[in-house]
Amino acid sequence: MPPERLYRPLLLMQYEIPKFSVPSFRSFVPEKVRPWIILFFAIIFQLSGGVYLAAVSEMVGSLSLMQEDIMMAGYASLVGLALTFTLMFRLKFRFTSKWILIGCCTAIIIGNLICMHTQSVPVLVATCFVLGFFRMWATFACNTQIQLWLTPVRDLSVFFCFINVLVQGCMQISGLMTIYTAFFSMWEYMHLIIIGLLCLMLLAIVILMRTQREVRKLPLYGIDWLGGLMWGLTVLSLLFICVYGEHYDWWASEYIRFASIAAAVLLGLNLWRASFIRHPYIALKTWTFKAVYMSLIVYVLMDILLAPAHIFEHIYMENILGYDSLNLISLNWVMLAGITAGCFFTWRTFAVRKWRYRTMNVIGLCCIIAYLAIFYFGIDYNLPKTALMLPIFLRGFGYVVVAICLLTLLTRVPFIPNFPQALTVQAFFSASLAAATGEAIVGHILNVGTKWNSMFLSTNLDNVNMLARQHYVGDLYGMVQQQALMVTMKDIYGWLALLGIFCLMILLIHESDIRPRSVIEPTYKVIRKMIMGTYRRFSSVKI
Repeated sequence: MPPERLYRPLLLMQYEIPKFSVPSFRSFVPEKVRPWIILFFAIIFQLSGGVYLAAVSEMVGSLSLMQEDIMMAGYASLVGLALTFTLMFRLKFRFTSKWILIGCCTAIIIGNLICMHTQSVPVLVATCFVLGFFRMWATFACNTQIQLWLTPVRDLSVFFCFINVLVQGCMQISGLMTIYTAFFSMWEYMHLIIIGLLCLMLLAIVILMRTQREVRKLPLYGIDWLGGLMWGLTVLSLLFICVYGEHYDWWASEYIRFASIAAAVLLGLNLWRASFIRHPYIALKTWTFKAVYMSLIVYVLMDILLAPAHIFEHIYMENILGYDSLNLISLNWVMLAGITAGCFFTWRTFAVRKWRYRTMNVIGLCCIIAYLAIFYFGIDYNLPKTALMLPIFLRGFGYVVVAICLLTLLTRVPFIPNFPQALTVQAFFSASLAAATGEAIVGHILNVGTKWNSMFLSTNLDNVNMLARQHYVGDLYGMVQQQALMVTMKDIYGWLALLGIFCLMILLIHESDIRPRSVIEPTYKVIRKMIMGTYRRFSSVKI
């Protein structure tokens, strides 16, 4: 069967814009209430998950696991989430909305029960991987039903603004709920709250919704299930290297070497299979579009610039400034305000007024540079909490502005069949790989820099130094370590700010009229030959 027949409902969905309606509800549910119910369902699905990283310290102590184990499970959930995009249209046209939501609710409830009690790392990672798939499947089923309610002309730039404020906002709210639940009771209660919300939603689905098929049933024919599993294992192998690399001393450990070999072999097999099978999970052509590979590069650079938010800002605020968990998590409200403001700004300028990609990327990158510069110049032992609000707000604002632009950029990819595959490729990096890579690089620099500065600052602390005699050795060692950590963090903020400025200059030069476009100029090869010829002539002259 040719791909055009398989994706015919998608082509009709792309070009035909019907009137907004949600026919999957029963007749007694008012039309104006239906989209709000679907939106409430989407929020609950986004709040759910296998592990809740805000309570990672409580989970480490309760389950006898390492912090890297919890982080690996969280990233595995994001990998399963990313794999859904390639299949999302096929699954939507195969099953009805009611049974999709019922199946996903049931799977997420069972997964939360497993994650709450298991102490096995492979079981936890595998469960979170499956949960991520079902969570994204359910969220997509909800969002597609209200897309015409959000944008009657199906403008994806408007729709992606909503997607970002939903996903990023629910991440902040989930962290707030987790910390408050763990503070007043236990971290397991967060799982019970989500299970209770899912049970109520399951009851509402059974009562309010009916089995209504919107289009003809599309069979699950020609799906490369093996390719999807292999791509998931490839990304998980790369994530294992990034998450556990510092703990196992990178390639000095056999675990990291084995993961590297596995990632290389799986990647080679994936690319080799995609070159000859009829319907590959991710076609080779998908990687060749400029919108795809440029967005991957930008995501890696952006997550390297934002890596301090995940690596040592928590250490700085808790161990040096002395804030407790409630004060720390309260800054999520500031982050949520920055995300909301960034999505609203992008909607008004980029989606409605059609500002250019260059303008939006420059604005977002400037906000990220300002966040780094404020921390570089303002980091101190007595920094007040109010001084942290502006850089955190700018971080959330700048990130969502660039993220919406990069997501909208994929609309330049042909819709059938490359657009869903491009979403999966970008989600691999935006959700997991880019963040893990940035954290691994910056975390390694932090450890090396702290050891170097600690050695440098402690050179004069000996028995000859009278100041050293007046203090206990343990206190002096703690002071040296704290000062070395502060100096290293300040250095990293400065270097990352310079990297951001360098990227901004490249962006401005590449997209501006400063770079000549229609002039006749010699190539680098011609210039190199001229220089070498001149050098040979002068070197052959005898004095």
